[in-house]
Amino acid sequence: MKILLTIACFLISVFSFAQKTDNSFQQIDTGVFEDNSHHWYGIADKGNIIQPKKNQPRYKATEVAAVADNILLYQKNNGGWPKNYDIMAILTEDQKDSLIAAKNILNTTFDNGTTYTHITCLSKVYFVIKDERYKAAALKGLDYILQAQYANGGWPQYYPLENNYSRCITFNDDAMIGIMQLLKDIIDGKKQYDFIDANKKQQLLASYNKGLDCILKIQINDAGKPTAWCQQYNEITMQPTWARKFEPPSICNGESSEIVLFLMSIKQPSKEIIAAVENAVTWFNESKILYTRVKTIPAEKLITPYKVTYQDKIVVVDSAAPPIWTRYYELQTHKPLFCNRDSKVVYSLAAVERERRDGYGWYTYEPQKVLNKYAEWKTAISK
Repeated sequence: MKILLTIACFLISVFSFAQKTDNSFQQIDTGVFEDNSHHWYGIADKGNIIQPKKNQPRYKATEVAAVADNILLYQKNNGGWPKNYDIMAILTEDQKDSLIAAKNILNTTFDNGTTYTHITCLSKVYFVIKDERYKAAALKGLDYILQAQYANGGWPQYYPLENNYSRCITFNDDAMIGIMQLLKDIIDGKKQYDFIDANKKQQLLASYNKGLDCILKIQINDAGKPTAWCQQYNEITMQPTWARKFEPPSICNGESSEIVLFLMSIKQPSKEIIAAVENAVTWFNESKILYTRVKTIPAEKLITPYKVTYQDKIVVVDSAAPPIWTRYYELQTHKPLFCNRDSKVVYSLAAVERERRDGYGWYTYEPQKVLNKYAEWKTAISK
């Protein structure tokens, strides 16, 4: 009787664990798609295959199969996804037909949290609902990631490549780090990726290692002093470069913070990874700005080709303000850097034209996340 009771308890615990594991995948993580949906509803992009209908209904996060079917509709023939659609939208038959007819328009990208998030979502849904279509689409997406990677380990913003700044190795909006995190989760053995066979995992491991080497290689070194990273790099020279006309080559603290947090998540880091983190932490401490706050104030209505605004932003002195950082620091001089749409560099927020001053994130608190985790990370790697 005691043996039977022990076996029964064991089976119950196994069943309970399986239920708990499955339940963790019973809801779509809508947060990772918010940037895309925000742009679909908020920006009338004439390049989009479909536009939102007035009061377009949306699926609930628990309707996982319906959302996964939407993801299949949006996937292009090359395995990637276009940006700036709402995967939660309940599409009309006409909208579905338009997406199917446009499968070979390959405007596929990693921008705004695209492609790697779709693969992650499909994998989680397949873990619960063994629909082979989700598995096939996820594998096709992984093949797209492998195809899009440069020989030097970086990824462009768009693939197929376009003749503009989207060819750059891109950290902006978590493009490259989002891909690297997906590959790391697969290599680390997360259960939702069990459907990937050993041969494919070896390919993904090689891709991950190339990406990691690229990250370490392009950490900005000014006169022998390693700092952090730029948000985009020339895909051939691997040097910091321009993206949009108001995004100059510079040290970019927001994107660098995500890179460092990723590096800190690696177990048993190499000495090169440890050095990269240590140097970035030193940089964040040296570049922090104290007693400063960015304040939003009401202002006269301003109409521009880009937006209509009723507010402005100013920098004020505040002795109680937490440390803050500018988005950009000038290469070599390390001065806080700002820029207008004419690519004219300026050195204060006040010198930026109002449309860009109010319409862009010139300051960031992101490095504080790294500094908050640093002591814990140091303790962990010392063990």
